[in-house]
Amino acid sequence: MSTLPTHSKSLTRHPPSPTLSLTSLPLPSASPPYHLIRTHATTLTSGELTWPEPLSLPTSIPGFDLAGTVVVAPPDSPFQPGEKVYALTSFSRQGNAREYSVALTEELATMPRGVTWEEAASVPLSALSAWQALFVHAGLSAPGKEGGESAGRKRVLVTAAAGGVGVWAVQLARAAGAEVVGTCGAANGEFVRGLGADEVLDYKVTDLKEWVGAEEGRRFDVTLDCVGGKTLEDAWTCVKDGGVVISVAQPPETMKPTEGIRTDVRSVWFIVESNGQQLGEIKRLVEDGKCKGVVDSVWEIENWEKALERLKGGHTRGKVVLKLAE
Repeated sequence: MSTLPTHSKSLTRHPPSPTLSLTSLPLPSASPPYHLIRTHATTLTSGELTWPEPLSLPTSIPGFDLAGTVVVAPPDSPFQPGEKVYALTSFSRQGNAREYSVALTEELATMPRGVTWEEAASVPLSALSAWQALFVHAGLSAPGKEGGESAGRKRVLVTAAAGGVGVWAVQLARAAGAEVVGTCGAANGEFVRGLGADEVLDYKVTDLKEWVGAEEGRRFDVTLDCVGGKTLEDAWTCVKDGGVVISVAQPPETMKPTEGIRTDVRSVWFIVESNGQQLGEIKRLVEDGKCKGVVDSVWEIENWEKALERLKGGHTRGKVVLKLAE
């Protein structure tokens, strides 16, 4: 610890102020059970500056994805100094848009081989959101796993399929053997097909509700909505009997239509949870070439304002990444 700096660059916010600033803060405490991590990259996520958990802190730091190197670790941790790791850290703590951060053992996984820091940072929050939606809440069996409902021959709809969560939902559903349909703009059509979608719908041209209603065989076992609003409302009418509507955008019940829904359709609204074990499974899929992180753009931490502008502009392909250390 004596060779470490006493302070490091941190992107901070002092609630209730809505503004961010790049400042110097003391290094976080690395007392057990925490690991001190040298942060190489993190990401910005749409809407995170309004999330309630970070706003409960006197000083909040954005960026809950983490890719970095362990500097200090508890003696009994499997992640010792020098280990390259990635994680989704808890929303109840300060985030990772800082040169040094902290993480718990259960949040960490070894970083996939053969990827850059920026690619690794693009994975955790988005991949875990898609993983938990499909394999926990929808109950489909994860790739290579038994015990859940087989994803083979299941139909899965993913809205905003080129976005942060969408790119992972397409890839994971495909890896699990499902038939996947994604919605996106025309410019991202071939990209989403390249991720594994069997069919891609241009949301600006195709009315989702009308498209599904045109043929009975187009209904879905699972719809994963990443948009909310009218898209989420239409998603309800796209599901088969006994199917499930899952949203990461807003509670599905808030957009439930009064008619057009099949029988026994259930809904799920959830907040993604940190899970190092699931990240270990995702690591295996990345190393096997079945899935990949998608980076929209990379920005030095000093250019955080431009990164935020890019994010707020919408229509990103994958994640907006902040780069901290080489």
